[in-house]
Amino acid sequence: MGITIRRATREDSGQIFALVQALAEYEGLTVTGRQEELETHLFGDRPFAEALLAEWEGTVAGFALYFYNYSTFLTKPGIYLEDLFVLPAYRRRGIATALLQELKRIAKEQNCGRLEWSVLEWNQSAIAFYESMGAQVLPDWRICRIVL
Repeated sequence: MGITIRRATREDSGQIFALVQALAEYEGLTVTGRQEELETHLFGDRPFAEALLAEWEGTVAGFALYFYNYSTFLTKPGIYLEDLFVLPAYRRRGIATALLQELKRIAKEQNCGRLEWSVLEWNQSAIAFYESMGAQVLPDWRICRIVL
């Protein structure tokens, strides 16, 4: 049976929120949002993001949450991967690879110019994994944020 990657549905909202909480715990952060908001933003009348779920032998093991952006220089849409997370018990089984491969497939299908994301600089195992998948870690770019 192994790995199954599928698009998330409204019924998956609770599991996605639990995975977000697990990711926050892993990164030493706190989730301040609510499951109901996440559900609305993923599956409401005007979705702001999409999610893929990874299942290992029928059990949810990880997810990827992403949204579309736009590159004026490429004059093409792109995909921004907000979260990629696999529960610790399911790591080293190819799940993160399968999630990234599916995102690359979606990006190509949508004629996107790029797939990009951020990684914490202390997460050397993630950086090594991303580089093994062909990603470039851009040294000259920094994330800017205004909290509203």
